[in-house]
Amino acid sequence: MEAVSHLLAPILVRRGFPTYVGVMDISKLSAFVTGGASGLGAATAKRLSELGAAVTIFDRDEERAKATAEELGNSVAWAAGDVTSESDVMQALERSMVRLPLRVVVNCAGIGHIERVVNREGMPHDLVAFEKVIRVNLVGTFNVLRLASSLMASNEPVDDNERGVIVNTASVAAFDGQIGQVAYSASKGGLVGLTLPAARDLSSAGIRVMTIAPGIVDTPLLGQLPDEVRSALAASVPFPKRLGVPQDYALLVEMIVKSGYLNGEVIRLDGALRMAPK
Repeated sequence: MEAVSHLLAPILVRRGFPTYVGVMDISKLSAFVTGGASGLGAATAKRLSELGAAVTIFDRDEERAKATAEELGNSVAWAAGDVTSESDVMQALERSMVRLPLRVVVNCAGIGHIERVVNREGMPHDLVAFEKVIRVNLVGTFNVLRLASSLMASNEPVDDNERGVIVNTASVAAFDGQIGQVAYSASKGGLVGLTLPAARDLSSAGIRVMTIAPGIVDTPLLGQLPDEVRSALAASVPFPKRLGVPQDYALLVEMIVKSGYLNGEVIRLDGALRMAPK
């Protein structure tokens, strides 16, 4: 990337194009990661802290959040709470701003649920379960997004007048929902749908909004499956033929933070996978 920019610079200058592209300095900001005590969130917190960010892990599992923060070092703080609670989220966000300006928020908190619309016994999908998945995955993410962006809007702008970036986590289930995933797919589809209008809403404040849609990622949940099942899942990925790992997600978050022209888009992180019905 740097080599290409170096080669193109003289041409761009002659043609009157600006050649400077600002990159947000991760070592001079605070980052807030929901669901940060495990899986995608923990890997993201680790990567951002390695790059010098002051990271706050927010998770409903207090013991795991504390343990993860201690494992990652002094640059990582933690707060326990519910993403659907305005008071929990606001208190944690305000605490995260004590050290450095809050410029990065990554929403990894979420839950799953498997149930058909009508099961083999003819019973309908549990409405309470459906509402819970929507509330945590969609409403909870939006709750963090709206509160975080209200605080980010008061930041001093950096390059390109940017004040911050928010990264949400959808899923390939938003596009290729499988049998029994109606609640989960609906919640993740909602995140896909809000990405562009949220980015447009927040453009005047200099805040970007992006969404990552992971495929099959080797999280602790998948680790409970038999080896033959895990191997079959890996074989279903066109290329590379392996399960995704949380570090893949964390590296994409890093790229999004650094690439200021990425905005209002959903990126599939799935090795070209398209899920079968079941």
